[in-house]
Amino acid sequence: MPTKQDNRIRVLALGAHPDDIEAGCGGTLIKYALNGHRVFQMVMTAGEQGGRGAVRRREQQRASKHLHVEKIFWGGYRDTSVPMEQGLIQKIERVVKAVDPHFIFVHYHDDTHQDHRHLAVSTVTATRYTRNVLFYEGPTSQNFSPTVFVDIDPVLQEKINALKAHQSQVMKTNIEGLTIVDIIRSSAHFRGIQGRVKNAEAFVPLRLFINIKQG
Repeated sequence: MPTKQDNRIRVLALGAHPDDIEAGCGGTLIKYALNGHRVFQMVMTAGEQGGRGAVRRREQQRASKHLHVEKIFWGGYRDTSVPMEQGLIQKIERVVKAVDPHFIFVHYHDDTHQDHRHLAVSTVTATRYTRNVLFYEGPTSQNFSPTVFVDIDPVLQEKINALKAHQSQVMKTNIEGLTIVDIIRSSAHFRGIQGRVKNAEAFVPLRLFINIKQG
């Protein structure tokens, strides 16, 4: 997939379910894409516990257009049954080999949803040769203490549009009177305050290289 002549940054984001990536790092992916870089997604399930799988796959396709995603790789697992085993690691490894990403984003490993936990831990092994690997947060993350921030204020509305593309999920927050859009806006503002900007996405790095180039 990469070519010798292509100097653009390649970014791979992994999520257990449709809408996980949009919620966790959608703004960051949009900023990469708008600056001419290449964005890829790997979604492990069709999220059929939250609705019809075919519907959720179509919603993911629509949402990915807002993120300017070049290709979606599907994991093919059943919702709530993402395993923590060698087979999952190998699937991730194959996608990592195909994309050869400079940056990888994935769920934080301390999470109340088993699919998120299993994907995060498996990704740590599968990306052991990737330089930059960062964990994003979601509504079910626990003990998330970020040290890396991305200013997403200029693209926040486009991130919201990507979330709204998951129409069947917008109201499914288990919090009366709050939509997923409300939650993500609040999170962006909170993390923005921490990062000293208006709205931000926040990350915990597994590895993060700082490149210092000669002038």
